[in-house]
Amino acid sequence: MDPGNHSSVTEFILTGLTEQPRLQLPLFLLFLGIYVVTVVGNLGIITLVGLSSHLHTPMYYFLSNLSLIDLCQSTVITPKMLMNFVTEKNIISYPECMTQLYFFLLFIISESYMLAEMAYDRYVAICNPLLYNAIMSYYWCFQLTAAGYILCIIQSTFHTCLMLRLYFCKANVINHYFCDVFPLMELSCSSIYFNELLALVCSSFNVLIPALTILISYIFILYKIFHIHSTEGRSKAFSTCSSHILAVAVFYGSAAFMYLQPSSVSPMDQGKVSSVFYTCIVPMLNPLIYSLRNKDVKLALKNILNLGKYR
Repeated sequence: MDPGNHSSVTEFILTGLTEQPRLQLPLFLLFLGIYVVTVVGNLGIITLVGLSSHLHTPMYYFLSNLSLIDLCQSTVITPKMLMNFVTEKNIISYPECMTQLYFFLLFIISESYMLAEMAYDRYVAICNPLLYNAIMSYYWCFQLTAAGYILCIIQSTFHTCLMLRLYFCKANVINHYFCDVFPLMELSCSSIYFNELLALVCSSFNVLIPALTILISYIFILYKIFHIHSTEGRSKAFSTCSSHILAVAVFYGSAAFMYLQPSSVSPMDQGKVSSVFYTCIVPMLNPLIYSLRNKDVKLALKNILNLGKYR
């Protein structure tokens, strides 16, 4: 389609979660509280890992990276969503929209790979404990995280570049509370074939590879645990990965939630509800899961607080 025949869109209007005035203030307070807990929780995990020497292990190296991803993911989405509750029209400029899309994709994809890397770490710790320090060296952990980030940067760059080539005309109202791939493609008046193809390929790849890594890791972990003779040994081995299992269940459960909605709910409303889970709820829950269910994190927090009392 020839761009010269149409007026180009320079800004978009985000519809938000709801258009009912009576719900704006309660939702604003709810998500403001969620965001505050998310920021405090994830910054707390990052700070604890940095300050506590006994947390300087591969497991907590990955956990601090997960907290950083969650913090950034929530910050990319939530402040703009909060604005939607207190303004009559939540307008986002075209450059801001594309920037938000880029970082949303970067961090949401990064989370799935970080969870897979954490599953691999638990596999090595339980199935090869004598070789753990040799296998999970600092250099190897850095390589894993760097490879994951580079892959995510490449994918989000491709998605955003293909979105930039689309031409938007007429309608500029995005039926969502942030700039996401599919709501934006619905507004395009040019061909979205390559965008849809890339979305299909990348989505399949980003779900299949991390999910298989996590599944295979835990098959070997469970096999190893069931062959531990002592009850105390089995309990100790399982406790080292229970927090990660819960984090994985929350993350992938929120993604699956979209497909468990009743048919009476429109596909776009399904997407909004599901998106709330993995953009707002999951980043808040992860630090709570790892702090409330992890003795090392609670001990580190206690030591930091006790140290502060004597200063």
